[in-house]
Amino acid sequence: MDRTVAVFVDGIGAAAATSGVLNQLQGRIFALLYLQPAPLSLDEVAAELEQSKSNVSINVRGLVEWHLVRLVRVPGSRKDHYEAATDFWRVMQEIMERRFRWNMRQVLSTVAETRRLADEAPRTKGGVRQTGAFVIQRLESMRLFFSVLDAALAAFGQGQAIAPEQLKNVVALPQRRA
Repeated sequence: MDRTVAVFVDGIGAAAATSGVLNQLQGRIFALLYLQPAPLSLDEVAAELEQSKSNVSINVRGLVEWHLVRLVRVPGSRKDHYEAATDFWRVMQEIMERRFRWNMRQVLSTVAETRRLADEAPRTKGGVRQTGAFVIQRLESMRLFFSVLDAALAAFGQGQAIAPEQLKNVVALPQRRA
C-alpha cells in the first residue's frame, strides 16, 4: 500500500477506534475500500492490511451491517468483493438512528419511569412528597435536553433540518434566568 493510502487507512482506523461504533480494524478496512477505484476481495483486503482473512471477514460483516460497506459481484470471480459506501448522509442517518436514538429513548424512558415513581412517592406528615422539588427539577431538565436531542436526531434521520420553532412542538422551553 502506498504512503498516501497508508496515512488515510491508519488515520480513519484511529478515528473509528474512538467512535463507539466501529473498531480500529473496521475503520482501516473501510478506509482502504474507500480509496479503491474497484471492489476488493477479502484476500486482497487481508493482504493489504496484513491481517488474516478470517479476521477481515468478521469485521467486514460488521461494516456491512452498518451500511458502510457493501458486497458486490465481480463478473468472472466466485469470490466476494466489497466496496465502501460513498453516501455519507445515508450512513450517518443509519448510525444516528440505530446507535444514538436508541440511547436517547432509553434515557427518556428511564426519566419517565423515575418521574412516575417520584410523583407516587409517599408524603411526609406535613403533606410534602419525600421526593423533593430538586429531584423533579433535575429529571425535567434531563427530559427536556434529551427530548430536544431525540427530535433533532429524528429530523436528521429523515434528512430534514430542525428549526427552533419546531422544538416548541417537542417541549416547552423553560425561561432562562438573567
